[in-house]
Amino acid sequence: MSLRLAQIGRRRWVWFAICTVVALATLRQLMQPLWNDPVIALRIGETSEYMEAHSTAPFSVWGRGSKTVSGGIPKTDARLHFIDPQYGFETPLARFFTVTFVNNLVVDISMSPQIEPLLIDDAMKVVTDLQSQWCAKGWRPMGTQGDPTIADTLEWREYVRQGVLSGVSYWQAGDKYQAMLSLGRFRDSRHLDQERYLITLDVAEPWIPFDEIEDRRLESHHFPPPLPEKGAIPCPSQPS
Repeated sequence: MSLRLAQIGRRRWVWFAICTVVALATLRQLMQPLWNDPVIALRIGETSEYMEAHSTAPFSVWGRGSKTVSGGIPKTDARLHFIDPQYGFETPLARFFTVTFVNNLVVDISMSPQIEPLLIDDAMKVVTDLQSQWCAKGWRPMGTQGDPTIADTLEWREYVRQGVLSGVSYWQAGDKYQAMLSLGRFRDSRHLDQERYLITLDVAEPWIPFDEIEDRRLESHHFPPPLPEKGAIPCPSQPS
């Protein structure tokens, strides 16, 4: 009798364990979007409500409803998902991330697409990945006579390593958006024995009239950045 009761009890525990595993798997499936990297999804010209409805990261907005300028920041590290049917792109997780609103509409994004200053290998990977996304989506490099696109070459690494000036590249998406991407050396108090680098990214409607300043010359730089090799195409996925 006691053996039969033990077998019944064992079967009950087995079924309980199976039901628990199934329940946990179902719960994980339902909650999976919450376990991915938090995302701030927005598009230039849309409202803060649109951004919050499409984002998975909590967001703090100050001055909501203001008829002038207001702003906001994510409450946690988050990726940027820049929404546009043609020109959209994504960034790595970011800790510094601000959004500016005018009349409650997004007008500017300013961020550093990283959660801490990076070693040069990692920093170059972030920069070149962003530029590759833009190339693939139809953005065009701008002002390349004075500010050529950043490349992962020995010359570029040595240029930013000096810590004199950041490398900067400008990109434009039709007549809709401009982006300014920079990479510079950063003194990280937590890693004084290492060379660390900070990336900054600004995206807004076009604010620099590149078509009117095509006569910019490299000589305007006291510390000119490396020029691409002769005949190189800044954005290989597009015609030169």
